[in-house]
Amino acid sequence: MTKPTDIEKKKVLLDLSVLKHPYCGLGQVALNYIRTINLIDTDSLPFRFVLLVPRNYYGCCGDKVDYVPRKRYYKLLPFLYPKVQVWHAIHQLSSFRPYSRQTKYLLTVHDLNFMYEKSDKVARQYKSRVQKRIDRADRICCISNFTKSELYRYMNVPKDTPVSVIYNGVEFANANAAECCPRLIDPAQPFFFSIGEMKEKKNFMSIVKMMRYMPDRQLYLAGNDHTDYANLIRKYISQNGINNVRLLGFVSNEERVWLYRHCEAFLFPSLFEGFGLPVIEAMSHGKPVFSSMQTSLSEIAGEYAFAFDNFEPELMARTVSDNLPLFSEQRRLREMEYAHTFTYTKHFNQYIEIYKSLCN
Repeated sequence: MTKPTDIEKKKVLLDLSVLKHPYCGLGQVALNYIRTINLIDTDSLPFRFVLLVPRNYYGCCGDKVDYVPRKRYYKLLPFLYPKVQVWHAIHQLSSFRPYSRQTKYLLTVHDLNFMYEKSDKVARQYKSRVQKRIDRADRICCISNFTKSELYRYMNVPKDTPVSVIYNGVEFANANAAECCPRLIDPAQPFFFSIGEMKEKKNFMSIVKMMRYMPDRQLYLAGNDHTDYANLIRKYISQNGINNVRLLGFVSNEERVWLYRHCEAFLFPSLFEGFGLPVIEAMSHGKPVFSSMQTSLSEIAGEYAFAFDNFEPELMARTVSDNLPLFSEQRRLREMEYAHTFTYTKHFNQYIEIYKSLCN
């Protein structure tokens, strides 16, 4: 039996429009889709990928795929899209959707955090946007069982729409990955590390206050610090004379690898997570992880992380200092083995099976 040519193959469009913001969490997911496509044998697939990307990403996968530009006029004139059999929106708030009702629509839902973060009016607007995409979807995937439960709690999911759980993939740094110590860091001083956008839901203030009880350690916080919450943290640090906490802002991939590899422990007190990617990244480097067990984190971190049972600063400091000596080599290896089950190959292969079923 001869294989179909690329012209004969059905088309699967991946909406990677979020690459407009490559340094956010979703942007990193989209970048890893591109890396994975470059690694796999696309000729053996019964379909051909079409990537919806900003113009500067044209050619990111060579001639293995087709490309559609991320342009605003496509929102107004969606019939200009090329004909595809499957359209995969990799997150629930993309502004792009297929025009033809014959196109199968696969929707990935990461979280419904807007239900907690936004005012009632804004939350209703977000909810309406997501509901329209759910109503259009032929199939839905969630990134955790927690997110799936939130989906059924807050949204109206049609009874005949299948809903699956596919965990996020994690980009693992290999042993030879380049690393770079961020500026203004003394590598000789022991330090804790955390990363994420500086928003109230990340609860970074709790570990900043904790550091008053751990003066012999440093804490480095990486991530977008051009936020009101970051300014609130800076104000607290200044008013309370805390000199062992530093906000690093955005860090490069090489700096992030260095921080993971050299930190004494990774701290993640987040209150709302659809998945909790940094927890798995830290575990992949064999580092002790101290995490809240809120929302999805009890599912993703589970028994492999030390738990912050409450956020009283002195008790948090005691949790860290009491448990650091308990992090044995055996526990480190078990944690790393667990982390490496979250591969992008596994993640992408699960989606490929869904693409095949939708194509048929």
